[in-house]
Amino acid sequence: MREQPVEDISTADEKQQPGGEQGSQAVPSLTIVSHPVARRVGEQLLLSGLATGRVVPLSRNEPVFMRPGNALGMHLADPFLSRKPLVFSSGREGGVRLEPSGGVRVCVAGRVLEGPWEFSPEELEAGVALELGGRVVLVLHLADPTAKDPADMLGMLGISTGLQRVRRLIEQVADLNVPVLVRGETGSGKELIAQALHRRGPRRDKPLVSVNLGAIPKELAAAELFGARKGSFTGATKDQEGLFHAAHGGTLFLDEVGEASPEVQVMLLRVLETGEIYRLGERTPVTVDVRLVAATDAHLEQQIQEGRFKAPLLHRLAGFSIRVPPLRERREDVGLLFHHFAREELEALGEAKRLESEDLLAEPWLPTPLAAQLVAYDWPGNIRQLRNVVRQLVIGNRGQPRLQLDAQLKQELATPKAAAVGRPASEPVARGGRTPRRKPADIPEMELLDVLRGCGWDFQAAADRLGIHRTSIYDLIERSPSIRTAGALSVEEITRCFQECGGKLDEMVRRLEVSKRALGRRVKELGLTGSDA
Repeated sequence: MREQPVEDISTADEKQQPGGEQGSQAVPSLTIVSHPVARRVGEQLLLSGLATGRVVPLSRNEPVFMRPGNALGMHLADPFLSRKPLVFSSGREGGVRLEPSGGVRVCVAGRVLEGPWEFSPEELEAGVALELGGRVVLVLHLADPTAKDPADMLGMLGISTGLQRVRRLIEQVADLNVPVLVRGETGSGKELIAQALHRRGPRRDKPLVSVNLGAIPKELAAAELFGARKGSFTGATKDQEGLFHAAHGGTLFLDEVGEASPEVQVMLLRVLETGEIYRLGERTPVTVDVRLVAATDAHLEQQIQEGRFKAPLLHRLAGFSIRVPPLRERREDVGLLFHHFAREELEALGEAKRLESEDLLAEPWLPTPLAAQLVAYDWPGNIRQLRNVVRQLVIGNRGQPRLQLDAQLKQELATPKAAAVGRPASEPVARGGRTPRRKPADIPEMELLDVLRGCGWDFQAAADRLGIHRTSIYDLIERSPSIRTAGALSVEEITRCFQECGGKLDEMVRRLEVSKRALGRRVKELGLTGSDA
């Protein structure tokens, strides 16, 4: 497969985008997730021509896929795909229309397309897996046409728009001596951001010290961070230097900062304001020179409302904020990440050559239905969960020609039956796809209350049904006088409800009408125990 210069419709039209500056808007794109030749995974085709009313044919011989920012690429080249092209064109309201050919079977969400199909802008934003002929899987998504494939990936693998934005923010703030707050879901790679900030900044030759506050007993956290004199507390048998002292001149990464106790919060606020720390048992301050990077998957604003986190500390920690997108917002990266982790596991097993085959006639090692399932899955554990799934798959299929799900993984990756992806091109737009994104300000209080009740006060499920981000739920509740938070409940009210409900958390949630997660946390803090609390 000889690489050739890219001279296709997508590249030509990038230079003539309407509206001014090249790359000012994301464009529909196709990214390879699975291919008989594994090294092709991650190559991309920009469908820029759709914006000018042109169509983009796709077959085994045209057009050219390439890495973002590269000048060379190649067509899909799979000999089992037809020369008769699929045709992509502009759809209604910014969507994309796909016309299958008679020579290539196209599957979307397990359904074989029999005629023209249309994908909404919301589906493009979320990413849709297309299975071609049981051989190749592509993700149809939105991409930044100006994106480059940087020589230094900052330790983060992926080509998605969200990850490219994170890289840009790191470059902008890395050389500045301001604290950074990294926000993102569990397993999304927040510690990689701290490592990249340290490596790209002027402190790169000094220590990088990482600590997970959620893993340190609260009664020991202050001593671990700030140090202690011998005898300052039970168990302090000798003088102890804290982690701030260990990170002097360098960077201190505080993961799960939302777990900090009130005592530690006060001490963190002082060191951020003055650059001074007090070791436990000492009255003389010590000056430290530390760049602080904190991370959390908690909603600190809600914790402030509930009186569990200090607002001034949040303002100090968030001198600059970086949000790490969850894996479900970067589905085009799933193939790259999967093969990266698979290569590591195969090397450990002595089977690394399995991903080096250039045989276009071979069956894909990652079967197309499995690849499509991996793309469609929402990955609540994000990259950490994906890595574990890869390890389970590779080891469980050791020595086998193709990967197959075992019963355990089948159950783990099972998703509730969802609405069909896309719609026949003849159907009205309103009938197809996922819940469209809405502006939180357009959601009335009664609709919010009805959805919260219907979702059992599960904020993530309610956000998905309303078409908004989970964090917007908290903002809407704050503006809704008839809806309370768990933090507003008195101890007496929680205790009484706990006793009346026999400790059943679901029943308590129905009665009190507050977030199940937040209520469970308060029940735990009060030391109440029951059947499921």
